[in-house]
Amino acid sequence: MAKVKTTFFCQNCGAQFAKWQGQCTSCKEWNTIAEEIIQKAETQSWKVPGSKVAERSRSTKPQRISEISNATELRLNTQDEELNRVLGGGLVPGSLTLLGGEPGIGKSTLMLQIALKLPYKTLYVSGEESAQQIKMRAERIVPKAENCFILTETKTQNIFRHIADMEPDIVVIDSIQTLQTDVIESTSGSISQIRECTSELIKFAKETDTPVVLIGHITKDGNIAGPKILEHMVDTVLQFEGDRNHVYRILRAHKNRFGSTNELGIYEMQGSGLREVSNPSEILISKNDEDLSGTAIAATLEGMRPLMIEIQALVSTAVYGTPQRSATGYNAKRLNMILAVLEKRAGFKLGAKDVFLNITGGITVDDPAIDLAVVAAVLSSNIDVAIDKSLCFAAEVGLAGEVRPVTRVEQRILEAEKLGFGSIVISKYCKLPKQNYIISIIKVAKVHDVVRHLFG
Repeated sequence: MAKVKTTFFCQNCGAQFAKWQGQCTSCKEWNTIAEEIIQKAETQSWKVPGSKVAERSRSTKPQRISEISNATELRLNTQDEELNRVLGGGLVPGSLTLLGGEPGIGKSTLMLQIALKLPYKTLYVSGEESAQQIKMRAERIVPKAENCFILTETKTQNIFRHIADMEPDIVVIDSIQTLQTDVIESTSGSISQIRECTSELIKFAKETDTPVVLIGHITKDGNIAGPKILEHMVDTVLQFEGDRNHVYRILRAHKNRFGSTNELGIYEMQGSGLREVSNPSEILISKNDEDLSGTAIAATLEGMRPLMIEIQALVSTAVYGTPQRSATGYNAKRLNMILAVLEKRAGFKLGAKDVFLNITGGITVDDPAIDLAVVAAVLSSNIDVAIDKSLCFAAEVGLAGEVRPVTRVEQRILEAEKLGFGSIVISKYCKLPKQNYIISIIKVAKVHDVVRHLFG
């Protein structure tokens, strides 16, 4: 047995210290440093001797990069288009995926729903719920599922023993904070336990080509609970966002070694589980019959997916001496820049007025292509004249008041055309292929041209 070694970890950020101190020098939190016992065993491996899973482990001898075959690295279809899109096409064999989110947001529901629908042999390991509780939820989501096996266990050594017996194709862990290994003598959820359990799962996943999905808790600041190195160790970090008081959920990739981090998945929470929203524009555009001022539709892109979003603006006279500038889902500094351009280049006196901007649907957009829609919404609210509902915008606004072209404008035009918009406003300098569009394309060069077209 190795010598017992103790060290001190911050339970908030995972920083390590040689001795106890009152304040963590990394995250500046008080009374979060606790002593943990680290005791490494002589044999530290996930393998169960004699098992078929251990026998199919890959050798670790050096290979030429030209000799390494990637023919077997086919992605596993999760039977969920939204998750496949965010992952980059499906689960990669041997990958470790971490899914985080607020309590009650639907992380366990999402992974159980996917585990029940998978055509592969799936082991769902739960350290938070009993088998009966999972069964109640499973009957509500997918009444009949033959390939999903439920295991309520928290000790990694026992989990690997069951894995060796049933040889699953995919393993789901709910959650990583509840796991505990005999190698470390500390409580489950501690910094050293999370790190060691994750390390064992990584060895298992990489050596057997079995994808593992981990569900992780988050702190009050919205970060994944545990050491920051946890996010570095895994291959993919997914964030499940949304408000528990609303039905829509957004799945984003904060890190992805096998695909883009710009993709977005949208779900609707229902009594029978999470419904995939294949057309996000249905929830991002308000459905009203009245002509309301201060609203404009923008054609934006999230990864490879085009979205039509609604921009809402409210311009009113400032009650106090200093006007307010507030933006929800949009960069507040960019809003100030656009207001300065309208003041200087277009002659609109907005310096003494409050301006509030909101992107409906609760999403945050960084695409500069929505600048022109922001301009149109602000001007519409300022003069209290509604914009035609069949009109949408896709262009960037520069400091000189020029309307600049944006990338993949053809994809934006086709999406607007598919959703039934009559016309789209783009930059005069966009290069379009020679194609006959049903939608009317309005090309402008300056902010003045937009104002003249909208309000005469």
